[in-house]
Amino acid sequence: MNKSKSEALYKESSQYFPGGVNSPVRAFRSVDGSPLFITKGDGPFIWDADGNKLIDFCCSWGPLILGHNNHDIYEAVVQTAQNGLTFGAPTVQENQLANAILSNNKKIEKLRFVSSGTEAVMSAVRLARGYTGRDKIIKFEGCYHGHVDHLMVKAGSGLATFGTSSSAGVPEAFAKETIVAPLNDLNALKNIFAEYKDQIAAVIIEPIPANNGLLIQDKSFLQNLIAIAHQNCALVIFDEVISGFRVGFEGAAGLYDLQPDIITYGKIIGGGMPVGAYGASAKIMSYIAPEGAVYQAGTLSGNPVAMAAGFAQVKNLLKPNFYEKQAEKTSNFVGIIQQHVEHKGYAVKVFNIGSIFWISFSAAEKVQNPNAIHPKSGEYFKRMFSYLIEHGVYFGPSGYEVGFVSEAHSEELLKQAAQIICSSLDVTFA
Repeated sequence: MNKSKSEALYKESSQYFPGGVNSPVRAFRSVDGSPLFITKGDGPFIWDADGNKLIDFCCSWGPLILGHNNHDIYEAVVQTAQNGLTFGAPTVQENQLANAILSNNKKIEKLRFVSSGTEAVMSAVRLARGYTGRDKIIKFEGCYHGHVDHLMVKAGSGLATFGTSSSAGVPEAFAKETIVAPLNDLNALKNIFAEYKDQIAAVIIEPIPANNGLLIQDKSFLQNLIAIAHQNCALVIFDEVISGFRVGFEGAAGLYDLQPDIITYGKIIGGGMPVGAYGASAKIMSYIAPEGAVYQAGTLSGNPVAMAAGFAQVKNLLKPNFYEKQAEKTSNFVGIIQQHVEHKGYAVKVFNIGSIFWISFSAAEKVQNPNAIHPKSGEYFKRMFSYLIEHGVYFGPSGYEVGFVSEAHSEELLKQAAQIICSSLDVTFA
């Protein structure tokens, strides 16, 4: 593959941005080499600056559930942008998107639009603290909730401990308001509540953890987590920035038929534009300013162009059997790869839920916490990724990130991609 233009652009960008990028994983550090600079996307494909065409399973890290350059979204953006890009005032587009979401999602009664998933989580945590009058938050190791100070923490020693900063610039005092628990361990959760009685404002979790592998949890764990939190008068926040509108219109909350107290969204509801949201019951949301005392604001929140893009996307998601078709297509795609690795005897398991998938370099039937991820996964993925790029398949450049199937990926194209992935595994394990 010729990468000369991308390499030149990366050399230039390194003069402007830390590491040459505006988000760390884009730098290709875990897969070596320099990143591809993408110039175009259409349907299931992307093209880089050198004209290389690739089948895209990154889908901009999840938002593009309809594929690149969807006609309905494009038209909505162009039409709305003709009237101006931002006003810092209410617009009809906010009402349209909110109505489409709330009319078809019984898990929330009111919501607030923001500009990113990170902002949604930050606001949800503040709301939980304001509502309960408590300070401490429980999060789970292996779940990522954006670069929020209080949640940029990792576990200390022991089963369930105060968090320690996992990023420079996060004061230890902030980190100590967050307690990190192991995933899929209800006893640890009960012990935390016993030790910090009446101090826990909320438990936050990705109900489908998808930022550190695809660590699919049992419904019973999530069900009991909610029960334990509520017994202790704490709220439960589902971070559905990835799973929301991806595994179903109501996300994981709907898929598992569970009722968290606050849900955060992002990615898909923007149709490719920067949008996030958090929602809850009308009672809990009444604590948000200007109704309540929990302050949160944003100049570009509810931006009309982003709202129009999201509305165009959401209308497509409401088509009959949309999610059933996506899940079936993804399962068939994953099945081809899984059949190959079993035939070859490779220690590989491909996990999938809805239209999300992840290749685990282990034969374990379940991988439900980060400690269960094979220690050589990064090394294996690097070999695999190199082959895939050379043969026209694009994954996010990290073995811990999940892949996404869009509506634009046809069955035939998925079969073709699956064969390339199978060959990449043959090379990886040669």
